[in-house]
Amino acid sequence: MATSQPKVETIARKWYLVDAEGKVLGRLATQVATILRGKHKPSFAPHLDLGDHVVVVNAEKVHLTGSKLATKTYRWHTGYIGGLREISAERMLRTHPERVIEWAVQGMLPKGRLGRAMVKKLKVYRGPEHPHASQKPEPLAVATRQSS
Repeated sequence: MATSQPKVETIARKWYLVDAEGKVLGRLATQVATILRGKHKPSFAPHLDLGDHVVVVNAEKVHLTGSKLATKTYRWHTGYIGGLREISAERMLRTHPERVIEWAVQGMLPKGRLGRAMVKKLKVYRGPEHPHASQKPEPLAVATRQSS
């Protein structure tokens, strides 16, 4: 039985608002990546970008479990000879908390042009304010960290 594929032009994209305060980075990133990819919709197709927009606020208050704050490192290359750069997760959260969430979500999306199109629908902000109020984003419940 053949099912008709949805047209990307006819997809209704919703906006979701996620508050990262007190949330575990990995759990937050997996749920955001699922929404961006469109796997929560019945019309999901792995080769199409059917996902919704996600706005993440309070990125500086995200939580890393275990000793990841001290031991996790982020690496990237500048493109110049000897341009390998490295920074700890603790310093990255202090200087660029948006990148911590962006890089975690981007690692969970497909690689290539499809993944690059999906990650453009992710908006991450350091504090509680965001400029997307006119899109009327719906709050999205994300699993909270469990106290131990």
